[in-house]
Amino acid sequence: MPKKKNIPMRMCIACREMKPKAEMTRVVRNAEGEIAPDPTGKAPGRGAYICSGEECLKKLMGKKLLNKAFSADVSPEVYRGVEEDALGEK
Repeated sequence: MPKKKNIPMRMCIACREMKPKAEMTRVVRNAEGEIAPDPTGKAPGRGAYICSGEECLKKLMGKKLLNKAFSADVSPEVYRGVEEDALGEK
C-alpha cells in the first residue's frame, strides 16, 4: 500500500476551522517585531493564518484579529496587504 503524504493543517484565526496550510494566507511577525503577509509561508517568525473566504476577511478587518493574534498594533496597510494576498490566491 502506498504511503499517504501528510498534509499540514492550520487554523484560520477568523473562522477557527482547520484547513490545509497551502490554501491559507500566512501573516508573520519576525524577530524585529515587524508584521507582514508571508506569501511563501516560510519566513521565520510567529505566524497566523487566514483563509481566503470573504466572511473571514471581513471578520479579520472588523475585529482587528491580527492585533489580537500578535498582541501588537497592526497597521491598516498590513490588513490591506493580507486582503490582497488572500484574494489574489482565488
